[in-house]
Amino acid sequence: MTDRPLRIVHVVRTRSFAGVERFVLRLATAQAAAGHRVAVVGGDPEHMAPALRAAGVGFAASRGAVHDILLIRRAARRADVVATHMTAADSAAATALLGLSAALVATRHFTRRRGSRWPRRIYPVIERRIDAEIAISDAVARSIGIPSTVVHSGVEDAAAPDPAARTRTVLMAQRLQPEKRTRAGLAAFAASGLAEDGWRLQIAGSGPEQLLLEADARSFGIAHAVELLGFRDDVLELYRHAGLFLAPCPVEGLGLSLLEAMSTGLPVLAADAGGHSEVLAGLDPRALFAADDISAAARSLRALAHDDEGRLALGAAGRRRQRTAFSISSQLAGTETVYRRAIAARENRDRRMGPPGAPDALTDRGAR
Repeated sequence: MTDRPLRIVHVVRTRSFAGVERFVLRLATAQAAAGHRVAVVGGDPEHMAPALRAAGVGFAASRGAVHDILLIRRAARRADVVATHMTAADSAAATALLGLSAALVATRHFTRRRGSRWPRRIYPVIERRIDAEIAISDAVARSIGIPSTVVHSGVEDAAAPDPAARTRTVLMAQRLQPEKRTRAGLAAFAASGLAEDGWRLQIAGSGPEQLLLEADARSFGIAHAVELLGFRDDVLELYRHAGLFLAPCPVEGLGLSLLEAMSTGLPVLAADAGGHSEVLAGLDPRALFAADDISAAARSLRALAHDDEGRLALGAAGRRRQRTAFSISSQLAGTETVYRRAIAARENRDRRMGPPGAPDALTDRGAR
């Protein structure tokens, strides 16, 4: 078991393409490249299916609870591990795996306890079927209320551009949802006075706050310096040309966009909360500001914008941090260790309790 490739089914049970889905896409692709047989259930078909299939990873769209449970159950009959992401996936997989021997490993992405859809007594039932929990950061591990193994999310190393390619631009890349505090980031940019110094603010992402952000930019008198880019497939290019990256969200489990920005050498500053704190600990103190403190964020923005050498040093330090602590290779190794331990624990439990029912043949095209 320790050497042979694993048969892995990831379950996300959404039809979107946000941070969790990007996490699944990146990890599943890396696992397939390492020789494992991988399939994914859920995520936005437009953004995930072509990339996954090009990497040799099976894909099936989420189509509702009953369909997904049946699909997971068929796939799990020939899988070693079912890896779930978010509570809806946990509950569907726990139901689908009744009587089956595949290990169930849940990855926890958020700094809060499991779910709020159903009465609290439902969650211990789900958790009893889960063989292992992975937390993407120490902040998540501390908050979820049950034992877990921390495996930091990783991103691919990226080539750093020529410093001369960077522009006087502050970039935010995130969903335009209230919890992301995009409006606070815009307010901090306005308070920094950088618009008067020729800096611009670019915001990449879509969501319900777009009209509010447009109104905020007008009310602050900085509409001429603010660009709402909408959803972008070329965020890596935005990282390569920006001068500063701003991450104001105080509840990030870790922050994939932050890590992606760091991988390109883009200097970053972020709310000192959640996973941001451990990602940026020990770097330039200006890289972290008190969460939800617009004045503090504005001071950090202005201080770094007016310090060319400091920005260059912070970008280089962040790039080194990403490569040493948040690489996709280290995530892959840590995740596989948890999977193999969970598989062994499940096999031991099944031996004590007696064999499950005889498995049926896998027929769904979404698993490989």
